[in-house]
Amino acid sequence: MWILLVLGVIAIRDIFFNKKHTISHNFPIVGHLRYLLESIGPEMRQYFVANNREELPFNRIERGWVYASSKNENNYEGFGTDRDIYQHQHIFIKNCMIPFQMEADHPNTVDKTFLPCAKVMGAYNQRKKPYRPASIINISAMSYGSLSARAVDSLNIGVLKAGAYHNTGEGGLSPYHSNGGDVVFHFGTGYFGVRSEDGNFSMEKMKELVRNNPFIKAIEIKLSQGAKPGKGGVLPGAKITPEIAKIRGVEVGKDVLSPSTHKAFKDVPELLQLIEDIAEETGLPVGIKAAIGKTEQWELLAELMVKSNRGPDFIAIDGGEGGTGAAPPSFADHVSLPWIYGFSAIYKIFQKHNLTERVVFIGSGKLGFPAKAAMAFAMGVDCINVAREAMMSIGCIQAQICHTNKCPAGVATQSKWLQKGINVPLKSDRLAQYFKSFRKELVEITHAAGYEHPSQFTMKDIDVNVDDGELTKTLEDSFKYSKTPVEFTCIQDLKDCSYLGGHYKETKSK
Repeated sequence: MWILLVLGVIAIRDIFFNKKHTISHNFPIVGHLRYLLESIGPEMRQYFVANNREELPFNRIERGWVYASSKNENNYEGFGTDRDIYQHQHIFIKNCMIPFQMEADHPNTVDKTFLPCAKVMGAYNQRKKPYRPASIINISAMSYGSLSARAVDSLNIGVLKAGAYHNTGEGGLSPYHSNGGDVVFHFGTGYFGVRSEDGNFSMEKMKELVRNNPFIKAIEIKLSQGAKPGKGGVLPGAKITPEIAKIRGVEVGKDVLSPSTHKAFKDVPELLQLIEDIAEETGLPVGIKAAIGKTEQWELLAELMVKSNRGPDFIAIDGGEGGTGAAPPSFADHVSLPWIYGFSAIYKIFQKHNLTERVVFIGSGKLGFPAKAAMAFAMGVDCINVAREAMMSIGCIQAQICHTNKCPAGVATQSKWLQKGINVPLKSDRLAQYFKSFRKELVEITHAAGYEHPSQFTMKDIDVNVDDGELTKTLEDSFKYSKTPVEFTCIQDLKDCSYLGGHYKETKSK
């Protein structure tokens, strides 16, 4: 009787009072099933409908590899690949008849996961504190606020264990970024953490931040990002807690605008001057991050770098594939180029001006898999940054509701209850293990191709499927350039470098 009474009330509401939903009005009670099934549709498709290679942004095989690698479980597959290797843009890495052979005392014989960057950030521009990333895979810009406190804690402790670096994202340096791992401090148009009272960039706050936090190894200026290039945002006052206000340098309870353009510079020459000013005041390498669209201003930047003999120490190229930042579909789907096209366009500009040896190139855009990383290194990348892959290593299930504050894994939410599911010591181990598994497998691929370090890959070493007329082409033929050779002697020299980051220096001194 009670059930019938409740259903009767719902039916009366649907018929006489519901003015918003046509289905439930026309089909009282039963119409609600439609909305229920729609709400759980993504989960149903993910677990029961989609095949292993079908989903986006990351399919089940890709997610499974990250999960297994992070848990140090068997990440192999049996009975051959289930991937369609004739599919457009499939990657083929050319193995060598006789692979690279390591000596008994080779660093990768001792540590199969040791794989530092072949270049030193800030070396060409003679910065006071040059930095060689101790890992070729690192964490991309994800801020506290976008991610939960426990998620950021897990990532930062994880990079400490893995010898990598952690990019803060534009939310400022939080206590959760400060567990001892190397940090790249990143700021955007909101200047959070280095923000003056009028919302502009404060050099004094930047100097104080670097002085008080010696684990900050480099500084990155965000021009745009893959998820929403050229778009700012608003942080509602209701979400600004005293802790977030202190970290970001804003007022509690007051809406904060993150504009689409910078106040600290208005053109390329002024950007170049800001880079030099920050580098001079802090002594650290300074770089820029951007998603790529039009290239005219990049041409101007390259020309000014040649004329002035100065410029960014590193350039991070983000792909338009999107990332952890919430964005309108029109931006995420259509604004800026995918990584492979954007990076090749910028690299060719800098190569034309003989600048590639001066800059450390960082790639970011679904590159957190060894084969894709090998392709990126063949195209000219020196390091890669990963965001969503790092999130998956600490528990992200690709629920794709990061923008709702309801992340079921506790990774992209500020809900205290949902965060409690994150065991920081365990998850930090998993991030570290994912990085180590990634580097180990990339080392093995590199050796199979006859090289000692991924920086030695050339564009002739990778083929991609093009179409039925020309079955495959090398990267060199596809993108019409050949990567500039990276100066490299041997892994041991990288290990002995005085600028090497991570925990390796401390281990060696002991």
